[in-house]
Amino acid sequence: MAARVGTVAFQGIDVLDIDVQVQMTGGPLAFTVVGLPDKAVGESRERVRGALHALGIALPPQRLTVNLAPADVLKEGSHFDLPIALALLVMMGILPGDAMAGYQSLGELGLDGSIAPVAGVLPAAINALAGGKGLICPAATGGEAAWAGDGLDILAPPTLLSLINHFKGMQVLTRPTPRLESQALAIARDLRDVKGQETAKRVLEVAASGGHNMLMLGPPGSGKSMLAARLPGLLPPLDPAEALEVSMVHSIAGGLEGGRLIRTRPFREVHHSATLAAMVGGGTRARPGEISLAHQGVLFLDELPEFSRGTLEALRQPLETGRATVSRANHHVTYPARFQLVAAMNPCRCGHLDDPSLACGRAPKCAADYQSKISGPLFDRIDLHVDVPAVSAADLSLPPPREGSTEVAARVATARQCQRERYATPATGQQPVRTNAEADGEILERVAGPDAPGRQLLTDAAERLKLSARGYHRVLRVARTLADMDGADGVRRLHVAEALSYRRVAPGR
Repeated sequence: MAARVGTVAFQGIDVLDIDVQVQMTGGPLAFTVVGLPDKAVGESRERVRGALHALGIALPPQRLTVNLAPADVLKEGSHFDLPIALALLVMMGILPGDAMAGYQSLGELGLDGSIAPVAGVLPAAINALAGGKGLICPAATGGEAAWAGDGLDILAPPTLLSLINHFKGMQVLTRPTPRLESQALAIARDLRDVKGQETAKRVLEVAASGGHNMLMLGPPGSGKSMLAARLPGLLPPLDPAEALEVSMVHSIAGGLEGGRLIRTRPFREVHHSATLAAMVGGGTRARPGEISLAHQGVLFLDELPEFSRGTLEALRQPLETGRATVSRANHHVTYPARFQLVAAMNPCRCGHLDDPSLACGRAPKCAADYQSKISGPLFDRIDLHVDVPAVSAADLSLPPPREGSTEVAARVATARQCQRERYATPATGQQPVRTNAEADGEILERVAGPDAPGRQLLTDAAERLKLSARGYHRVLRVARTLADMDGADGVRRLHVAEALSYRRVAPGR
């Protein structure tokens, strides 16, 4: 007869039910964990033994076998400690097996019997609620689990002893409550701090309004990084469905602070030394990468040509599909990655291509070599290209502009509301669309089809500039966003012309 306790394993943000089975038999003394465990799971034997010893509970002098079923699924992480310990306690008659059958559990045990927080509690809680079971999780992540819904029975003990006392009726564990973030979303970096660069500010507002990818090109010190850092202050907060999506990814990565749900859009600044696995996801446990941690937010890549070629090329598919697939010999995991790419770069290695007094002796060939590090296909996926020239001393001496992030964010919210209403009811079989940057195919043609003069201008420009089909449709998306910013029902020639002005056809041109 085997004792059973439920727990979970993770494949990306997908949750798999795992059955922890414990059996005691005669024979040589042993404590064996089977079922394709990794090293962290194998080491749980010593943590469980130490935690039980701290409570004065000795394992019986028999052969103990722990089976993690199904046995062909790789088990990773320290969160199997708690369910293994609970199954042993059920086998020894200390905990009631019928009560434990109604719960799934996860948590890491300390040698003193404490229960440490683990990653993935939010998706595990949602899975338990869908399966009609309760959840036992560490006290530090109880607030995170509570976001799954009011109908979920949650036990969040700080120690293994408190959990045993709860089931014996000697202590009552109250249900944790969701931990709210402060509603005062103060804008730490205001657009008013940026002097000059009116064209770049306009493009930044367009990017925020439609969720478009953006590339800024200009000399060092022209304000590219300042502009990118102020983009989060223009974006609307996440709606409840988006907040749950983003929080699930960060929960898997162990990035939810204090169990609080993420309500502001992520802004990930990645250094150019980042590896392919750090960007897209991977490693021994196929963790989410930066593009997934930027899901429903912004990924900022400064000094774009300095990134390795392989790392940049790996962005091409996620930019189109909104998903990042990590394929390894023992993993095939998909994470959501619907992010907004904002990149910045110098025109050449020295950065002073347009200033003859500062440019190097290899200009202009150095610019062509430097910008050619970005491939044409990746370049084609960027909707907005803007030059950010050097700021003059006269601009810096001017008083701060009257319009800051608060005023621009209000206009962005209005444009986003137009898109939310337009795409509220997706067509049958179509993926849900939240912004103009995600519209494609029939939907794009229906909502962004320009008037006759605008279509003629776009056709002529596409032939003259040799726009690809992707480039053609990305111009339409930007034009639709410009129309939303103007409050226009349809896309007109003026919107198409402005959208075309923000597009380069190839690096260096």
